[in-house]
Amino acid sequence: MSSFISEENLRFSSWQAFERVVSRLLAHEGFEGIRLVGQSGDRGADVLAQRFGKRWLFQMKHWKNKVGLDVADQTLEALRIYRAQVPVIVALSGFDDKLKEHQIALLSRGVPLQLWETKDLIIKAERLPEMCVVDRNPREYQEQAIRSTIQAYNEGKNKALVVMATGLGKTFVACETVKRINAVSPTRILVIAHTNELVYQIEKAFWPFLSKHQETTVWNGYEQLSQERLEKSSAVFACLNTIADYIQRGKELPHFDLIIIDECHHVGGQMYKAILDDTLAGSEKGPFLLGLTATPWRPDDIDLTDYFGEPLVRVDIVTGLRNGFLSNVDYRMYTDNINWGALGDLKGKNFSPRQINRTLFITEWDDAVVFELKRVWQEQHKPRAIVFCGTIDHAVTMRDRINSLGFCNASALYSQTSTGRTMDPAERNRILCDFQDGVIDVLCAVDILNEGVDVPDVNIIVFQRVTHSRRIFIQQLGRGLRLSKDKEKVIVLDFVSDIRRFAAGIDLKDSLSEEGPAPGNPVRISLQHKVTFRKAGGEDPKTETFLRQWLEDVAAVEGAGEDTSVLKFPPELQGGRK
Repeated sequence: MSSFISEENLRFSSWQAFERVVSRLLAHEGFEGIRLVGQSGDRGADVLAQRFGKRWLFQMKHWKNKVGLDVADQTLEALRIYRAQVPVIVALSGFDDKLKEHQIALLSRGVPLQLWETKDLIIKAERLPEMCVVDRNPREYQEQAIRSTIQAYNEGKNKALVVMATGLGKTFVACETVKRINAVSPTRILVIAHTNELVYQIEKAFWPFLSKHQETTVWNGYEQLSQERLEKSSAVFACLNTIADYIQRGKELPHFDLIIIDECHHVGGQMYKAILDDTLAGSEKGPFLLGLTATPWRPDDIDLTDYFGEPLVRVDIVTGLRNGFLSNVDYRMYTDNINWGALGDLKGKNFSPRQINRTLFITEWDDAVVFELKRVWQEQHKPRAIVFCGTIDHAVTMRDRINSLGFCNASALYSQTSTGRTMDPAERNRILCDFQDGVIDVLCAVDILNEGVDVPDVNIIVFQRVTHSRRIFIQQLGRGLRLSKDKEKVIVLDFVSDIRRFAAGIDLKDSLSEEGPAPGNPVRISLQHKVTFRKAGGEDPKTETFLRQWLEDVAAVEGAGEDTSVLKFPPELQGGRK
């Protein structure tokens, strides 16, 4: 039985698939931090990875002709740009004699250039064990989700829903579930996500849980599949719009035993409806349907249970915090920018969030934020931070102000704005790798770390970006909640100037305190979770008391629109705070 690497697979695959197959080989061989960076503007790097304490840089060439000296020059330049130590060129059709001679000369000068060709890849794959060693045991709630899903699958119950907050391992649950089902009987799976980035991330997450004989395939706008390849692959990872377009063109999907929808809170639109109608997934006549989400809330009235049934397991962020499944959290909401003198300017009895935000908050206080970050920096062991900013200009400003104080190394990170302003892909990937490796201490991010980014040792989160989406808020908060060695807690500094955010903070505090302090995990030091309202010099309980009386219906305020009149002054507080 052939492995996922064979000469036929390599030769007839796309260049993107070639890069991923080699990356999967690296994962099986024990490389860590594998990041596929190949794209327009990658400056000569396709894959970055860590092994033996060094950063490896891989340049992949899926060419019919042999690779020559020019590629070696590009690779060595990329080595400098990405600050890597070990360069590797991987070539489908091998290397010409001049490059081989050049490699020997480079080695004599201490440049460890490696050359891998097809026969080398096949030999490496043949030496792999049947399965990767996954050094991770399911937690109790994960085991419950895995067993419940497998039981539903075996009993023909057609569908299942798993709801787990960011950081609690919902993707791990899906991977382990598939691994156990495959151990009994080979199963064809289709995994669907709504963005290309998530598709690639999920495929990568599944690699260690699949046998080396099981081929994986990505299907999206960049990588179109033949019908033969679509029917042959054990696991297809597909982008939502690609499948929907395929169906709308009148083509028929091959049979799958299990369909998994990641971030399934997006289900409800026309594209997902077309897919579910065509495959009959979740019905008696169709494949088993598994939905995964961290944030089941939707802005419309669509109920996910109509598609997936009641959740087999629901572990929200509060449950995760209480039980020690997530990092201890010290959440600090800052009230220094509340302009109490402006309360008297509010006319009438009912007020909308827009009116309150415009009147009550002083919005320009970046310097105060940076100085508070510097102070908090001393509280954490090995501090690592993400600052969520609203615009690229704001992120760049925050980066410069943080770096000017000299207590850490900050970088701005963004993808592309609606006006077309972009960050060079090579620069963005280098920054992400440097942050993951600890070279960069702080990321000032704009809409790029909401979903799918995993840096567990982040222990400071700074909110400066207003978001009226509870889902995005939870996803951003989740960047700091993952457990990590030597991480006692995450400190959250919330400087957001929005009355609804204060409502969310009050709700989080009340939720955590309903059943007392978090019991913690027996193998961790248990610290009591805290949500505090603060100003210069310490806590600010008076403001919290005022806001509690003012925001009587916290849930209504938290979910209110910009112009919905949901706020009323308490009679005893008319005209200001007492």
